[in-house]
Amino acid sequence: MKGTEIMKCIIAILAALLSFTLAVQAQAPAADTLEYRYPGEVVITAARMNSTLGETPISSTLVDSVVLKTLPRSVGIDEPLKLVPGVKVDNQADGERVHMSIRGQGILTETGIRSIKILLDGLPMNDPSGFAPDFFDVDLNAVDRIEVLRGPSASLYGGGAGGGILNILTQNSPNRSLFGDVTAVGGSNGFWKGFGQFGGDVNDINYRLSFSRTGGDGYRVHTHFWENGVYAKATYTPESNIQITPIFSWTDTYHENPEGLSLAQYLKDPTLPNDDAVPYNEHMEMNRTTEGVAGVVKFLRDDEIRFNAYVKNSQYIEANNHVFDHQFLTTPGTSVQYTHSSGTPEENLRNKISIGTDLQWQTNDERLQPNSYGFEENTILARQRIWQWGTGIFLIDMLNVGTDWSMMGSVRFDKTHNELTDEMVTDSTNNSGVAEFSDVSGRLGVTYSVARNLMLFGSWGHGFTPPSTEELGTNPSGYGGFNQDLKAATSDCFEIGARGSIEHGIEFEATGFTMSTSNDFDRYRIPGRGNGEEGTFYKNIGASKRYGLELSSTVRPVSGLAIQFAYTYSHFVYDIGSPIPILMDDTSDHRSIADGNWLPNSPQHQFMADLRYEILPGLSIGLSSETYSKSYIDGANIESEAASGYTLFGGRIMYRLEAAGLSGDLMISVKNLTDQTYVAFTEPDSGGNSYQPGSGREFFGGIKIHL
Repeated sequence: MKGTEIMKCIIAILAALLSFTLAVQAQAPAADTLEYRYPGEVVITAARMNSTLGETPISSTLVDSVVLKTLPRSVGIDEPLKLVPGVKVDNQADGERVHMSIRGQGILTETGIRSIKILLDGLPMNDPSGFAPDFFDVDLNAVDRIEVLRGPSASLYGGGAGGGILNILTQNSPNRSLFGDVTAVGGSNGFWKGFGQFGGDVNDINYRLSFSRTGGDGYRVHTHFWENGVYAKATYTPESNIQITPIFSWTDTYHENPEGLSLAQYLKDPTLPNDDAVPYNEHMEMNRTTEGVAGVVKFLRDDEIRFNAYVKNSQYIEANNHVFDHQFLTTPGTSVQYTHSSGTPEENLRNKISIGTDLQWQTNDERLQPNSYGFEENTILARQRIWQWGTGIFLIDMLNVGTDWSMMGSVRFDKTHNELTDEMVTDSTNNSGVAEFSDVSGRLGVTYSVARNLMLFGSWGHGFTPPSTEELGTNPSGYGGFNQDLKAATSDCFEIGARGSIEHGIEFEATGFTMSTSNDFDRYRIPGRGNGEEGTFYKNIGASKRYGLELSSTVRPVSGLAIQFAYTYSHFVYDIGSPIPILMDDTSDHRSIADGNWLPNSPQHQFMADLRYEILPGLSIGLSSETYSKSYIDGANIESEAASGYTLFGGRIMYRLEAAGLSGDLMISVKNLTDQTYVAFTEPDSGGNSYQPGSGREFFGGIKIHL
């Protein structure tokens, strides 16, 4: 069946559902599948100051528990963020190893996430350079909500928030002495996941412990993955003004890496790996523990102190097609924030002012050894210790004038220090070095309530993105040492928008933005660089200009029916003046990045839609679609090499169980219903291995039992 025929069928189904719903409106209404709330009633915490959406002058999206309960697998962070405009998540093999960008910031990072601050129950997942290696600590089965703030927020969290903020909050136990639930999911390509949790609310302590094991073979050769995870937290509230939450997490992860394909390989068989992936057994392993505590103490009438302290210990191993990279990381940190509030809700002027500091350190003992076709040689190519620290001091102020106006401003100073000690110093080489970056960032915004359910907002933000650990540590001059040529990138972004709701079931947010970035980053390779290695490296390529439109809405035309959609228009181009040559493995291939060309992996249009309908009490169906326009593989923008746009469809059926004193949920889902062959995302690669194929049709089934 062709895609147009599938679309006609889906439209017919939607029309039939609407007709059926209108016919039964006179009957007793079913429960809404999404809770309706005014923007002024939705509180978010990602801006480091408890505020409602109505008074927050930053484009924001809340992914709530209703959405999280409909995820077919609850594995990759791409699943819950599909309906967030301005966000792009590239999943390498349907596992947890992803790239993520907001408004194009971080779009060219080969591994991990940069320019986005990620918080898990208040503890940062980024290192002192602002780099977050993964989402392995996040089990979506245990997440209660995700707050996404888009645009430069460095003035709130430093260089790690140059593109935005992702604030992930896990569930608390229900208000009873003991609860528990168990989830089992299985499906295509050998996928399976088991998840369990228990906890309770006893005296002054609310506690929860979860554990999971996940595995799968992936949809391409050499994409097997597995993960074990444990997460525990306990919120202790001895007094109404004191709350302390100790947190512990452990994760053990393994991911094979099939790498990208050339266009010829993709057209021949998109399920095959790159020619190097299997012989060299390209993969990564991560074992990490985190111990931390977060808390808040309120005193007097209008003052509070929020704080956290934590330490992460990580062992990371990655095998690429030439080396085994071993890293042993220890990452402690702490934050303290004091907030004073003045004015009562009845007063015309109300103000919150907050001052605080973030401190973080990291030591990384690293060694590189040759990869001899999947076997690690004893020869050591590099052995070095990287010591980093980052400090930030910030001031935030929010002023409310009457019931209609709200203004927020913030300013911050950041400094990051990176120091490398070469432990293989010889008479001819010493790769020891220091790299420091600092900047003052700021943000200023205002909101105006046209009515109780309609708010206008506008803001300016200055972003600061220092080179990440990954970017600094890939030295084009040798195996060890820093890339001393890198500079920090800075961005200035202006945005205006509106958010609101209509009583008859429509919520929306619309944002337009323009952003200019100086010293933007670019990826490149050096073919045949020393001992046969071909690695990925980074450089400052100049400037880029971006503007875009982000729309999202939830519509509830009748009781029991909810339709959500998100649309993103992105215009991301280079602003570099003279052309910059791209060095290709094929020296006869002459191409350049030209001024005005599109950034790689940046589709101009993204459109996501999801429909949920409760047919009968306890029985609901869902239909979804995701559409991306074409994207270019590199800054040369060669049309014949561009990845074509595509549209994927999915569906699910959910049933709520009630039997023998137990309750639960059953779900059956399908992804890529039409079994379309497509390129999920692209990466600039001088060897032409730029295409990352997406998965074909996949089926999943799961059951969740509440004990």
